[in-house]
Amino acid sequence: PSRGSKSGPPEDEAAEAAAGVAFIVPKKEISMVPDMGKWKRSQAYADYIGFILTLNEGVKGKKLTCEYKVSETVEKLLDLLETLDRWINETPPVDQPSRFGNKAYRTWFSKLDQEAEALVSTVLPPEKAAAAPEIAVYLKESVGNSTRIDYGTGHEAAFAAFLCCLCKVGALRVDDQLAIVFKVFNRYLSVMRKLQRTYRMEPAGSQGVWGLDDFQFLPFIWGSSQFIDHPTLEPRHFIDERVVNEHHQDYMFLECIKFINEMKTGPFAEHSNQLWNISAVPSWSKVNQGLIRMYKAECLEKFPVIQHFKFGSLLSIQPAKP
Repeated sequence: PSRGSKSGPPEDEAAEAAAGVAFIVPKKEISMVPDMGKWKRSQAYADYIGFILTLNEGVKGKKLTCEYKVSETVEKLLDLLETLDRWINETPPVDQPSRFGNKAYRTWFSKLDQEAEALVSTVLPPEKAAAAPEIAVYLKESVGNSTRIDYGTGHEAAFAAFLCCLCKVGALRVDDQLAIVFKVFNRYLSVMRKLQRTYRMEPAGSQGVWGLDDFQFLPFIWGSSQFIDHPTLEPRHFIDERVVNEHHQDYMFLECIKFINEMKTGPFAEHSNQLWNISAVPSWSKVNQGLIRMYKAECLEKFPVIQHFKFGSLLSIQPAKP
């Protein structure tokens, strides 16, 4: 495996080799449906789902507006996302016959393609600088596909993988949990919504009315966890527009509903059938458990999503340690 360019004296190399850490540029490993077993048994799968579930526990019963620590790394990640946002402003959509998939997205994407490694370097501790090429791959994969100009849950998963890698190299820590979801992931969502709106991106692999949402999944999981044991708001309330308008600043789930309501016309039960069904579930903890099951089945165990996932030293295709 290529280790990328190394700076620093050879004794650093020796120390790193002794620690058994050689960063590698991640690559695809799941090329056929029968490879899916390899993915489900992999260390990457165990680490990824563990990361999602740890954050799910961390945000339980907490509002977006609650108090939590914001570390220097989190601030730097917010700066990085701010840069991506600024590039959208600097790259207006072009006039073209097709309403969807504005080609200016490719211009925006090429900027990220060129700058990703440098952007990631700003977030890493100096002694982990060598991890930048490996981690930057997940950042680039997290903003949609520049050929198809589409975005879906596989891209969202790449951003969660990006954050997971930052935890693995120690840039983010256990006490950053709330900030990871409420600050970093939330800001990522707002940039993705802006991309989707500005360049009219297509939903990737959308199941149409039978999917949960055209673009996202994780904010529904973490967002439902925020509501667990809420004294008054129940799942049946989120289809009420008054509730959404009043509480969306506090709850990620309602932010998602608000965005759907802005983007879609017609009765909610028709354009978002799965969410409509979820509003009939009696408790938020049932909703949360059901969404985790659905996420595994509809995203993590679907070949069309996972065939694009890339594996390196941090998220490894090797079988998980028992």
